[in-house]
Parts: sequence; structure tokens; C-alpha cells
Amino acid sequence: MTEVLFYHLERHPLDRVLPAMLEKSLERGWRAVIQADTQERVEALDAMLWAYRDDGFLPHGTSDDGNADRQPVFLTDGDSNPNDAQVRFFVDGAGADDLSGYDRAVFLFNGQDPDAVQSARVQWTALKDAGHEVTYWQQNESGKWEKKA
Repeated sequence: MTEVLFYHLERHPLDRVLPAMLEKSLERGWRAVIQADTQERVEALDAMLWAYRDDGFLPHGTSDDGNADRQPVFLTDGDSNPNDAQVRFFVDGAGADDLSGYDRAVFLFNGQDPDAVQSARVQWTALKDAGHEVTYWQQNESGKWEKKA
């Protein structure tokens, strides 16, 4: 079964949290897929990942770049796994139909958005009912992650 983690963003925005999680995934030798809800959001995330740090970059690509199978991090609004990723990140309410083939699935949601919180609850219930090991992480006052469930 795929390990499933939900991250409730309260102190730091996605643009700050996602790159750090991707870097840790790459350090572990994992490839990653990021699934957003729209192609426009994929393009915005692509631009953000190129510019998030002045002293380095995070290797990634989209379908526009070609060679999806060679990308350590691939951004999409679909459900394919063209780079044979071990971890899949879901952002902006993107949902999971099938997690088979992944070691880990990570759902990142904005705790300030009631719709995002409700969507995460629905995903949590469905994945837990499907037998996945599901954990919930929340940021504390200093921005550190604490396992809450």
C-alpha cells in the first residue's frame, strides 16, 4: 500500500513548502510527479520552481519540455506517471484515482481555504477506507511539522 501524507499548510505557503519537499525527495533518490488541478497552475508552478532560489535550481519539466521520462520532477494536470516517480504530490485540490506504483503520496492543502480543507477531508476518508496508511501533518507556531493523526 502507498504511504499517504496530508500536509495542512497554515504558516508557510505552498511556494515555500513544496520546493523543500521536492529537494528532500530527490536527496532520497526518488523521482516525483506534481499534479495540479489545471494546466495554468502547472505553468505557474513551473515558473515558481525555476525562480524559487537564487543559488540553485530544482531540475524539473512539463509536457511542453519533452523527455518526460528523463525529468527528476514532472509537473502535470493529469494522472500519468511519465518519469516513473516514486512519490506523487497533489496540490490545489487535485485528487487521486489510483496510487498504485507509488511509495508515497503527498497532499498539500491550504488551511486558510475552507474548500481546500473540505477536499482534503474527502480525500483522507476515501484513501483511509481504501486501506492506505494515512497520516496528517500540521505546522506548529514556528512552522515545524507535527504529526497530528
